[in-house]
Amino acid sequence: MKKISAFVKPFKLEALLTRLPEEGVTEVLVSEVRGYGRQKGHLEQYKGEEYEYTFLPKARVEVYCEDAAVAEVEKALLEGARTGRIGDGKIIVAPVEQSEQV
Repeated sequence: MKKISAFVKPFKLEALLTRLPEEGVTEVLVSEVRGYGRQKGHLEQYKGEEYEYTFLPKARVEVYCEDAAVAEVEKALLEGARTGRIGDGKIIVAPVEQSEQV
């Protein structure tokens, strides 16, 4: 079994969550996170003053799947989340040694 964690732009989350069931993914864990990378944040103005946001909002999507399905799920994550611009995010695949239903 594998754990796939994807860090994506929040506005791509809906497209991603409609794409995953096509690959048989029925359970997804989504968290709001903030990150810093090559985007280097951005400036915003509020009441005439500039504020720099160093950590940008991201969504973390976690999927657990069998080893045979990893390639298809990873492909679905790429197709659902990619914009082609800097800051699209990361996909991390890690082994899961043990999993139990609660």
